[in-house]
Formats: sequence, structure tokens, C-alpha cells
Amino acid sequence: MATGLFVLMACIYIVMMYFLKHNPKSWMEYVRAFSEAGMVGALADWFAVTALFKFPLGIKVPHTNLITKNKNKLGSNLGTFVSDNFLTATTIRPYIDKLNISTYFINWLNNNKNQNLLLTEITKLLKNIIANLNNQTVSNLLTTKAFDLSKEIKLEKFAASSLQYLLEKNEQNRLINHVLPKAKLYVENNRELIYLKVVEKQPILGLIGGKSVTNQLISGITTFFNEIEHNPKHEIRITITNYLLDLVSDLNENEEWQLKFNAMKNEFLSQEKISEYANAIWQRSKTDTLESLNNPQSSLNIYLTKTITELIITFKNDTHLQESINNYAKQYVYKLVLKNSNEVGKIIQQTVEKWDGQELSEKLELEVGKDLQYIRINGTLVGGLVGLLIYTLTQIFI
Repeated sequence: MATGLFVLMACIYIVMMYFLKHNPKSWMEYVRAFSEAGMVGALADWFAVTALFKFPLGIKVPHTNLITKNKNKLGSNLGTFVSDNFLTATTIRPYIDKLNISTYFINWLNNNKNQNLLLTEITKLLKNIIANLNNQTVSNLLTTKAFDLSKEIKLEKFAASSLQYLLEKNEQNRLINHVLPKAKLYVENNRELIYLKVVEKQPILGLIGGKSVTNQLISGITTFFNEIEHNPKHEIRITITNYLLDLVSDLNENEEWQLKFNAMKNEFLSQEKISEYANAIWQRSKTDTLESLNNPQSSLNIYLTKTITELIITFKNDTHLQESINNYAKQYVYKLVLKNSNEVGKIIQQTVEKWDGQELSEKLELEVGKDLQYIRINGTLVGGLVGLLIYTLTQIFI
């Protein structure tokens, strides 16, 4: 259309020149002036539009093919423009204030399909992590930590503290109360065995009524047990308690206990044995965990499902948590955008620099070329009108 209009102006100009030479009329000069100026305007705007995207007629005229030549500068300016005008505190705050991450999460979690998807993905993640862990690395780590811990632990101090705790809870008397009935029952049920042992030690008693003596002995033992059982302050109880208290003190102060427990540690908790224990424990734990994760009905999967459900319910009902998440998300996004606004500009600049200049120019021409052709059309018409005006004013005043 733009080129056709230029051709039309040229045809009108040729026709007017012909008639002015062979059959001139005054009005023809006005039409000639209009068409002449229209051609000038059309050519000028064609040159301007073409110079943006390429060399006019392939002639490398200075300051033409602007987009290809200034591609890098355009990218830099575009990046700076976006950073300075779009990624500022004033422009991004209204959008960030509208963020409501919690509502999105709640709506997403309300869908049972998404809940199952969440459980499936967590299970897959756990399986991948556990399956891909290097057995030797994990075993070595457990061994090292366990061996270091065993060296730090003072078994004699641990034994003393444990015994002290049991004494404070009066566990020694509970133990005595538990043992005494069993001891009495044992004595009652083994009268014949006791009699035989007595006669074996003192054969003479078998001739003078050993069973009677044995019964009296058993009766005395039972009575003694009953006294201990029903008297919380019995001398035996006090003696046992005092002995245990002395043992606590001895464990804390006597270095012999330290040597004994260290010998036990060296025998049962050597690095080699700990390594064996750690490797066996890890291998078994790994196998059991993977089997549980692969079994939807396993206690582990049931626990995971229950935990996820409880977390979802808690999240839905905890408005304070929702508000905290929203505020955190807003602050994070706000700081992230402001902190990296210059980086966004650099990304735009580097991206444009990687583009092929000629290809970029052709793409832009395809996008805006139609609108630019109207500049040529307007240039033709406006140029013609201006030429007509100049000629008219010239005729009036000159």
C-alpha cells in the first residue's frame, strides 16, 4: 500500500508534467506540487523506516541498519530500563502485598489427589535417599560417632548416676518386695530338697527328726521374709540401701572401678566390634525401612499418612502460622527482587547480546513493520499536503 501510494504519486506527477507541457492549466501546478512533495515524503519516510532494520537498497549509508549495529546497546538500555522502572520498591510492593501463599497451599491441600501425590513424592524421596546412601560411608560414620561417644562416656559415672536415681525413686525396696514373695514360695515348694541338703550336711539329723528341724528352719525363714516384707524400715532393707549408697560413692571415687569399666569397654566396644555392630544395624535398618516404604500398609507409611494429615489440619486451623508464612514469603520475594533487580537487567542484556543481530532485526521488522508502513503512507500524504501548502503560499505572496 505504501509503495503503491508512492507509485501513484509518481504517475500523477508524470501525467501533470505531460499536460503542463502540452495543454497547461493553472490547477495542474497545484496537483504537480502535491504529487512531487508526496514522492519526497514517501521516499524520506521509506529511507527512515528501512534504515532501522537494514541498509537501504543494500548501500551502507552511515547511521542505517540501526538495530543490527546497536543490538548490544539496545540490550543494555533495555535491561537498565526494566531494572530502573519495573523492579523498584514502589512498583513491586503492590503486587507483593497481594501474595497469599497460604490460601494457595490450603486450596491445593484440600484436594485428596494432591494429598496422595504429596505422600507418594515424600515416599519416593525417602526411598531414593536411603537406597542411594553408600553403605560403607554410613557404616563408617556410625562407627566413628559411636566410638567417639564410647570414649567420652564414663561408664562408672553412668552406673553411679543410674544407681543413685534408682535409690532416689526407692526402687531397691520395690525390688525387695518383688523378690520376697518369690523367695518364700520357692522355700515352700522345695521343703524336700532343703531337708535332703540339711541331712546331707548333718546326717545325724536324719536319725533324730530331721524333717521336724527342717520344717522349723523353713518356718523361721518364712517368718523372717514376712518381717522384711511388711516392715518398710527393716534392718535388712536399711542395710541393702546403705550398701548401695556406699557403692554409688565408691563408683564415683574409686579409680579401680574406672579401670574395670574401661577394660569392659575395650573388650566389648573396640572399634572393630563397633564397626561390625554399626554395619549390621545399618544394613538391617536400611532393608526394613525400604520394605516398609514399599508396603502401603506398613506402620511407617501409616505414620507418614497420619503425620501429613495432622500437618494439613494444623496448617488449615493455624491462622497465625498462615500469616507468618505469608509475611515470610512477601519479605523473601520483596528482598529477592530488589536484591537481584540489577541481575535481571544483566540477564536481559546478556540474552540480547547472544541473539543474532540480523535475525533480531528481521523479527522486529515482522512485528512492527506493518505499523511502520503507515508512517510511509502518512509521510506521502503529509508531504504532499505540505508541498501543496508551500506552493499555494508561494503563489499568493510571490
